[in-house]
Amino acid sequence: MIPDRRDLQTEQPNPYSANLDELSVTDALRLMDAENIHAVEAVKAAHRSIETAVMWATETLRHGGQIIYSGAGTSGRLAVLDAAECPPTFSSDPQQVVAIIAGEDAALRQSIEGVEDDFDAGVRAADDLQLDKDDLLIGIAAGGTTPYVHGSLSAARSAGAKTVFMVCTDPSPLSSAADLIIYLATGPEIITGSTRLKAGTATKLALNAISTLAMVQMGKVFGNMMIDVDAGKNAKLWDRAARMIEAITRLTRSDSLQLLQSADGRVKRALVMYHRGVSSEAADHLLTDNQGRLRDLLTPPPTRNI
Repeated sequence: MIPDRRDLQTEQPNPYSANLDELSVTDALRLMDAENIHAVEAVKAAHRSIETAVMWATETLRHGGQIIYSGAGTSGRLAVLDAAECPPTFSSDPQQVVAIIAGEDAALRQSIEGVEDDFDAGVRAADDLQLDKDDLLIGIAAGGTTPYVHGSLSAARSAGAKTVFMVCTDPSPLSSAADLIIYLATGPEIITGSTRLKAGTATKLALNAISTLAMVQMGKVFGNMMIDVDAGKNAKLWDRAARMIEAITRLTRSDSLQLLQSADGRVKRALVMYHRGVSSEAADHLLTDNQGRLRDLLTPPPTRNI
């Protein structure tokens, strides 16, 4: 039997866009801008639950567990995007934040609609990760009904992992699906049911907040600088890394580049070497002993803008 989803907030018609096809491009853009504000407001309204998710994500990383995103369609692609951006941004292990998506990699470039209805596939994808009590699975489904996501949440709970369900519709029927519900109240889309719009925007903002702030808590950021960057990846990062060292140490650019070179492109290592007068190996030991947090290992002067 095909379920009737008309009562879902994400499936309801938006009265403000009832004549969207008759609007000028200028008026349509104004309408989209006005509606997109709701995505930001929805994230703000969900701060308390997002904060809890950040705390759980941080605890997961500190205990050596995995943060797993699970989604289908737009939700799955946004999950994959956020997970993929953690290693280049924070030099995190690719296995620390991972994403599973209905239809697997093929669904990243082309919509494969039927796969989201497979509850058992969600179970298998989560089971393949061998989850345990140290892990966290965040299921993402704008309408809250996606069987694939429910399957992965069910498997994660059975394994003892913490679970979060991020939805954009009334969460009251979903209270038993996860340990924590993040409700992003984005309302009806300007194209009915097209959750790649406001719901997708709010989802990306919320995922940004969870992954970014968890990494901040893990010492991946100093001030507002991506201090755990590996500059050896490309010239842009090498330049950025040198400017960070300049800002924190007050060294010249030439000396900053030389210090960075001696640290094999690792900014945190370079800074500890400089401030503690130690070798790269000793700097790594100090960082490990301090759980990667840089601030306690430095006594720098106030930083200037990069």
